Amino acid sequence: MARNKILSKSKYLNGLQCLKYLWVRLNESDRIPRFDASMLYRFNQGHLVGKFAKKLFPDGIDIPDNDFTINLKQTEELLKERKPLFEAGIMADSTFSRIDILSPVGKEEWNIIEVKSSTRIKNVNFHDVSFQRYCCEKYGLKIRNCFLMTVNNEYVKQSDIDPASLLTTMKIRAKEDGATNGLQQRVDSMFSTIASDKCPSITIGKQCNSPYECPLKEECWSFLPENNIFNMYGSKKDAFELFEKGIYSFKDIPDGFPLSGKQEIQKGCEISEKPHIEKEPIRQFLNNLEYPLYYLDFETFSGAIPLFDGTRPYQQIPFQFSLHVVDVENATPRHYSFLANAEGDPRAEFVVSLKRVLDNSGSIVVYNQSFEKGVLSALAEMFPEYNDWVETLNDRIIDLLAPFRSFHYYDARQKGSASIKNVLPVLTGISYDHLDISDGMSASLAFLGVISNSASAEEGIKIRNDLEKYCKLDTEGMIWIVDKLKELTNG
Repeated sequence: MARNKILSKSKYLNGLQCLKYLWVRLNESDRIPRFDASMLYRFNQGHLVGKFAKKLFPDGIDIPDNDFTINLKQTEELLKERKPLFEAGIMADSTFSRIDILSPVGKEEWNIIEVKSSTRIKNVNFHDVSFQRYCCEKYGLKIRNCFLMTVNNEYVKQSDIDPASLLTTMKIRAKEDGATNGLQQRVDSMFSTIASDKCPSITIGKQCNSPYECPLKEECWSFLPENNIFNMYGSKKDAFELFEKGIYSFKDIPDGFPLSGKQEIQKGCEISEKPHIEKEPIRQFLNNLEYPLYYLDFETFSGAIPLFDGTRPYQQIPFQFSLHVVDVENATPRHYSFLANAEGDPRAEFVVSLKRVLDNSGSIVVYNQSFEKGVLSALAEMFPEYNDWVETLNDRIIDLLAPFRSFHYYDARQKGSASIKNVLPVLTGISYDHLDISDGMSASLAFLGVISNSASAEEGIKIRNDLEKYCKLDTEGMIWIVDKLKELTNG
């Protein structure tokens, strides 16, 4: 049988989200964008977590999964040995699933253990496991229980990783949860889709973003105007209601349609083609700034498996900061920066370097204070001698996001976002587009590439230069934003 006529677990989950996505994946896969670096990193995190999960079954057998036919054949042979099997390939009635861990229990039963690199269980995980059970039982295996194994985000690394503490396991009743109800009908529907010569016509909807953003979203949503109703601030429920009425643009929203205050501002800006400016609250915000001003930005990385003692899964580890200091109004800014080397835990050097350049008075201006405050609090927890100092810093922090999140300033070109990546180009005409590293995730992955030695020495030098440019623009951009707000509110 042709491989593309088999309904695998991943294809089942694709079809569960959208039958069009399933059909395109099988018939016109060149329409699906390649995985970006961020997605590849997530896959890699999954593989790392899987390796530690296997350590919990020391007598387990790894079945190679790089050759479909060999995987099926070895699974068939190894099932007789009644040992835990990793990546067992099960195919029955043209359905196929590869099981993370298939563990024998009793005389002839098996447990299914699905390993996830996340810290939370999602509804799609139940569908995932239910399909695995479906395949196994079609094959003739007796399944006693199904389990979901996830990462324990309360685990703190001390010396070597302890898999039993790193991972937590939850038993699920696959035959009783909603994921099993109607499974056979969904399978039949997907086989009909697979057999069709015609791509299903599917209207855009909530499935385009759930459980994950569909790779075809950009293509499927391309008919919408650039600044469309789905850029509406807040819940997208109203946007879908408008869409079902054939309304795609803010300009076309009927006057009687109930909108929140911020949504009304969005509509007004789209119609007038002018920004919304509330001068008084912006002045009040600016008046709270006390010189000298410290414009500060952190870059961090995180991962499912903590790298350093005293850290938890997915804890943000700071490796870089940029600081622009403006001593008095209109003074030329002074710039300081820190970028960790490629060896060891960067946090101690980070906090020492930061304390060296932050004096004891003046406002510390950040963009989205919850992030910087969270990093600082984690540093204080790790280094208690800095706890009092961190508390004084938190008291001085002012969030430049505030006037934009409150819509005291809004321009339709922001497309409903108050992110600095959207605000800076609108206010100043300067964007991040010219940079090779232009967002926080890219910065994290680039630095991880350096410390993991996956980048050459020459590439490492370029990455460090690119990181400096990116982080510097974040803090320099905040100066320009504040200056522009002052200009807009004068008079």
